[in-house]
Amino acid sequence: MTLCGIEIKGSEAIIAVAAPDLTHIALATKKIALEDDDEAANVKAFASQVAAFVRDNGITRIAIKKRSKKGEFAGGPTTFKIEGVLQLLDGVEVTLLSPQTINAQNKKHDFALPATLNKYQHEAFKAACSALVKK
Repeated sequence: MTLCGIEIKGSEAIIAVAAPDLTHIALATKKIALEDDDEAANVKAFASQVAAFVRDNGITRIAIKKRSKKGEFAGGPTTFKIEGVLQLLDGVEVTLLSPQTINAQNKKHDFALPATLNKYQHEAFKAACSALVKK
């Protein structure tokens, strides 16, 4: 069972996939972008890209790093559209993890960040590992 960690930044879903032993599974797709979210066709295209990614890589669980709904670091409207699309995926268990939970699990288990990860994927990988050790 592989778990996909996702951090949503701007109009992109940043992806990192982890195996049950907390190792990184390097994939060609590292992020999926939602271009111009005002167009329904673009949102549908994003949804089909994500569904194909999940299906092609045998992902059964997704852990998303939660964003604030209000305040200084609140997520923008596009990030919540992306989150909604991810939560509507069929056959996939989606979990939202707070940044505090991810940091606490990282402190407790000290997830090794492999060299196969790009720096921008670190938070997504930590989300995946947090979900794996939590359940």
